[in-house]
Amino acid sequence: MKIMNTKDIFYILPQTIGNIIEKIKELEKLQEIRIRTNKPLLIYADNKEVVTNYIVAKEDVKTILQRISNYSIYAFEEEIKQGYITIKGGHRVGLCGSCVVDNQKVRTIKNVASLNIRICREVIGCSKKIMPYIIENNRVLNTILISPPKCGKTTLIRDISRNISDGIKTVNLEFSGRKVCVIDERSEIGGCYDGVAQMNVGLRTDILDNCLKSEGIMMAIRSMAPDVIVCDEIGTYKDVDSILMAMSSGVNLITTIHGYGVEDLYKRPIFKDILENQVFQRAIVLSGLNGIGTIEYIYDFSKKDKLWRR
Repeated sequence: MKIMNTKDIFYILPQTIGNIIEKIKELEKLQEIRIRTNKPLLIYADNKEVVTNYIVAKEDVKTILQRISNYSIYAFEEEIKQGYITIKGGHRVGLCGSCVVDNQKVRTIKNVASLNIRICREVIGCSKKIMPYIIENNRVLNTILISPPKCGKTTLIRDISRNISDGIKTVNLEFSGRKVCVIDERSEIGGCYDGVAQMNVGLRTDILDNCLKSEGIMMAIRSMAPDVIVCDEIGTYKDVDSILMAMSSGVNLITTIHGYGVEDLYKRPIFKDILENQVFQRAIVLSGLNGIGTIEYIYDFSKKDKLWRR
């Protein structure tokens, strides 16, 4: 079941742009709205690009900025320097303009000329078929999702979090819910707005939003005592160090990386310690070959073999 609340999208749009969006044929499959000053409005739906005849005016960008910031853009400086603002509904608005740099770090972005409105959509139940590979004897197995960009890994990890947090009771699987902490560095898993998750990540789930994984993993262990930590896109040596410390604390882990298969883990020196310490027990490999979220295969690290393949 796909869930998307378009009301929050239309609220931030000028009426001229909103009227154009309303007329697209596959509104329920809306993915991105690209708004660039003095350029045509671009709409992406169902993996197709629509180039409209409407030329975006500077005033359009100004109106959207005012609405996403509740007419106080300075109150969002912390988010702006990350390059985006998360709005109600969990949708994310990316920003491009003139970067103000201080001490080799971006302090803020001014003269914003480009916006990318990314539609946040949750697919409740999309992880149902793979949960028996992640849960064994009522315990969570450390699992990594490997996927190219835009193949549904964040949507899938969100639903996995929900299932682990809520618990599962089906004919094939019975599992009591666990305490989960999501380290949401890019505000994509929970889609937090004012600190509150806009997506369903489960009743026993806490979120550290806009928090570095390397910091958040240890913060969560110290303060929230989770059974399971969920985070997206590990990729630095600091991330790896935090994961190894989490393992020594007895916490389970669900995470993702960009890649095309298990071999990508073995090719990257950064993951050497993770592999040598046998952190992961399962890998779920995704692709977009049969649409977003196609599961190619499920891999068992102890057996060094595929348990299931498409």
